[in-house]
Amino acid sequence: MVTHDLSVDLSTTSLNQEEQQATLRELRSQLIKYYRPLLQDGPGPIRIMARIVTELEKACRQHNISEEVIISEIVNRTIGDINVRLITECEGEPGGSRDYRLLADELGVALPGEKLVSGYTASGSTYLWLREQMLECEHLLLQQGFDLRIYDIYGVGNPVLRSWLAHEMATLWNLPVTYEHILPSLGAMDGIDKTLRGLTLHFQQHNMEDIGILFPEPGFGVPEWQARTYGYTLHRFQTAEEHHFKLTGSQLDALLQEHEDIRVVYLAISNNPTAFSFTAAELRSLYDVLHRYWQNGREILVLADLAYIGTSQPELDRERMSAFQDTDILQHTLFVSSLSKTSTLTGERFGWVTCANPAIANTIAASWTNGMASLPGEWQLRFMAYYRLLQERPWLMEKLRAFYRLRRQRFIEQLRQINTQQPLFAEIYVDDDTTVYNWSKLAPGEDAFSLFEKTGIAGVPGSGFGYTDAYIRFSIGFLPVPAVDSTNSTGTKDSSTSDATLNNVSTPNIPT
Repeated sequence: MVTHDLSVDLSTTSLNQEEQQATLRELRSQLIKYYRPLLQDGPGPIRIMARIVTELEKACRQHNISEEVIISEIVNRTIGDINVRLITECEGEPGGSRDYRLLADELGVALPGEKLVSGYTASGSTYLWLREQMLECEHLLLQQGFDLRIYDIYGVGNPVLRSWLAHEMATLWNLPVTYEHILPSLGAMDGIDKTLRGLTLHFQQHNMEDIGILFPEPGFGVPEWQARTYGYTLHRFQTAEEHHFKLTGSQLDALLQEHEDIRVVYLAISNNPTAFSFTAAELRSLYDVLHRYWQNGREILVLADLAYIGTSQPELDRERMSAFQDTDILQHTLFVSSLSKTSTLTGERFGWVTCANPAIANTIAASWTNGMASLPGEWQLRFMAYYRLLQERPWLMEKLRAFYRLRRQRFIEQLRQINTQQPLFAEIYVDDDTTVYNWSKLAPGEDAFSLFEKTGIAGVPGSGFGYTDAYIRFSIGFLPVPAVDSTNSTGTKDSSTSDATLNNVSTPNIPT
C-alpha cells in the first residue's frame, strides 16, 4: 500500500516502452527521496527496502506500466527465500540432473498439473507421495503407542521424529546425541526463540541475573529482538573486514573480560548476511578461549546457528562441524538446525534444536510445552514425510547445492559486469561457497538507494544487520539470476543491454 502521494500524471494510458521506463524511473526516484531519511526508523532497513519495492511495483501498475517493463527495471534482491516455482535456470540437457526448473516438482512443492513460469507442467508425483508418507508415518506412530490426534502432554514432539533427527546429527556431524537431546521447532527462528526463553529459566535456577548475550555483527537481527524481549543485556561487536567479518579468539577473550555478564555467545556458523563461514580452526580458537573461562567456573554457552550448514560442499561442512566433537564443547553448545534454506522449504517451518547437555535440555524444554502441544499433529507428520523424502533422494541436496552455487557465481559475475560500466562497488566479495547471499562493499558516496536508482537492483543496507551502510547484502534466492553475456551485459539501466535481456531466460522444451 502506497503511504504517500507520487506526483506523476496518471492520465496517460498508452505510453510506449521508453515512456513507461521514464515514468518508472521517476516513480523510483520519488520513493527513494521519500524513504531515504526514514531508513533507520520504524521497521528498519530490511523492511524499508522491501516496502520500497512493493510500493514501486504497485505504483507502476497504477500507471499502466507493463509487466515486461516492471520486470526489466525492478530486481528484488532483498528476500532470502528461494521460490522454486520461479526457477528458470537449466544447465545441460532439459530434464537432466542440472535442470533446476524441475526442483519445484521434485521437492513436492508444485501441485499436480501446475504450470510453472519456466513452461514446465508439474506431474505432482512428489506432492502426492508426501501425503502417502504422512499416512504411513501416522500408522507407524500409532503402532508405537503415540497418537498425534490427542493432546501431547510432554509437548516436545514425537519420539520417532526426534530419533530420526538425532540420527541426522550423529550421521552427518558425528555428534553423539539421542532423541532426548532433540527439540523440534517451527524453523530456526522459532528454535532460537524457544532456546533463549528456556535459557532464562536455566540461569534463574542457578541464581544468575542480568544475563548478557554477545552478538557479533554483521549478523541476522531477529535473535537480537528475541533476546531483548526476554530481558538479556545485548553486547554487539562489529567484526572486521580483514577477518571476513568473523569473531576471533582474541576478540572474544577481550569481550568476555570486559563484560562479565556475558553468558551466551550467538554464532552463525555460516553467516547471513556475509556468506562467509567459520573454519574448524577458527571455531577451535574460540573454544580454546571459552575453555579457560569454563575451567574457572564461569558458565558461557554457545548458541550455534546452523541454518545454512548444508548449502556448502559436504566435505567443507563436515570439516567445520568437526570442531564441535569435543565432549566439553558439546556440553556447552546448543545447535539450531533448519530445512528452510538448505532444502528450500521456508514455508514448511521445519527445524530443531540439539542440546547434548541433558540438564540444560530438560530445563529449556519448558519453552516447548505450550508451543508444541498447541500445534496440529499434521505438522509433525509433514516433517516426518519430508525427512523420508530427503533420506530416500539424497541427490536432491546435491542438486540444491549446485543450484545455489550457479546463482551465486552468476550474480557475482553480474555485479562485476555492472562495475565495469558504473563503478558502484569498492569490493565485490566472493563467498565461502555457502548461503544464498552476496555481501559487498559499496564505493564511496554510494548506498543501497543510489544503487537501486542506477541499476534497478534492490538490496539490503548493512545497517539492517548491525553494520554500516557502506556494505550491502543481496539475495540470490527469490528471483533467477541470468547468465551474463560477457560481450555486452551489465545489468544497468543505462547500458545498451536492458534488464529484460538479463532477466529473461529462454525455456527449451521440457518433458511433462
